[in-house]
Amino acid sequence: MLYVQKFGGSSVADKERVLNVANRVAQTVSAGHKVVAVLSAQGDTTDDLLKKAREINSNPSKRELDMLLATGEQQSIALMSMALAAIGLPSVSLTGQQVGIHTSSSHGMARIRSIDTERINYELERSNIVIVAGFQGMDRYGDITTLGRGGSDTTAVALAAALNADLCEIYTDVEGVYTADPHIVKNSKKIDVISYDEMLDLASLGAKVLATRSVEMAKKYRVNLVVRSSMSRAEGTLVKEEAKVESTYVSGLAIDKDVASISVIGIKNEPGMAYKIFSALAKEKIVVDIILQSIGRGETKDISFTVNLGDLHKAMDLLQSNRQSLGFERVSYDDNIAKISVVGAGMATHSGVASMLFEALFSARINIMMISTSEIKISVLIDNKDTDAAANYVHEKFFSLPAR
Repeated sequence: MLYVQKFGGSSVADKERVLNVANRVAQTVSAGHKVVAVLSAQGDTTDDLLKKAREINSNPSKRELDMLLATGEQQSIALMSMALAAIGLPSVSLTGQQVGIHTSSSHGMARIRSIDTERINYELERSNIVIVAGFQGMDRYGDITTLGRGGSDTTAVALAAALNADLCEIYTDVEGVYTADPHIVKNSKKIDVISYDEMLDLASLGAKVLATRSVEMAKKYRVNLVVRSSMSRAEGTLVKEEAKVESTYVSGLAIDKDVASISVIGIKNEPGMAYKIFSALAKEKIVVDIILQSIGRGETKDISFTVNLGDLHKAMDLLQSNRQSLGFERVSYDDNIAKISVVGAGMATHSGVASMLFEALFSARINIMMISTSEIKISVLIDNKDTDAAANYVHEKFFSLPAR
């Protein structure tokens, strides 16, 4: 069988953890499996490299940033190959370019277009463990690109799909996917099985255990995906097409503090105004989440929406510089908010979920600023200072009761 195993930065952060991962890979090989291991940069290496770059140039080009940041993963794979050699296991370390991971040219947020599997298959046939640098690839010009946040997860799932691997294991510093962030909600519980759709919503709403793009790809190509800890032997969480939706209506709680809201005030109350605003944002690749539009008052209306905190100033600059052409009076923002979401495929067939969520927040005396719903999730915006209390109250409301 062929296993793709991805190890994050915390799993290879220092000498002891590199050796631990080498032993984990060795155990998989000793069980008779072939292994392609995908590694992230060690610990805080990427952040350190970003800091170095900005010490030299406060606004470095995205191309040169990719050239720099890709070296973090190269360090990891070379060290891992050395660690495996030290215990007598043949391996080869390969960058994204050497593997043949072809991407778009969007530096810093490239998309994988295709993967050449010839080199990997050649090395596997020679009984080598293949160690691949996550987070990176090359564009049509041969330039190094990086895949953005969670890029190593995306690399691993893409390789598993291209190689038709039997299993893709995502190793992290927790034992699987939990009903809430265990660092915030102490009574959170590990989920044994979760559907692609539920995991996709949890990931997109702030749960950081898996990158959203990796889950999208796993769903599209039906990759057998397991999330587990590199530091324990726990079974982990299986992500699959369908989970037990009849026995549970809420699978998890997502917490996102990396969010800001923008309010566009005094928009002309006529057709096409929302299109003009959001198409301008889309052209700058600014992702918009929750949207709330007022009913309108005479000749004007207001629209509020949320963006990733990292896109806030870019979005505000765009709107303010185009205020007249977009046709509104003023724009404001709030970066002191958080988003709490409950997710569950069973919500589609159970009533009262919204009522329970609002009751939990009322019990905690927490005010709701905005609400967004879909068939399998409900999200609310609250004041950032209330995040931990809200998460614990909501989790207690949904997960202290027997499944119905």
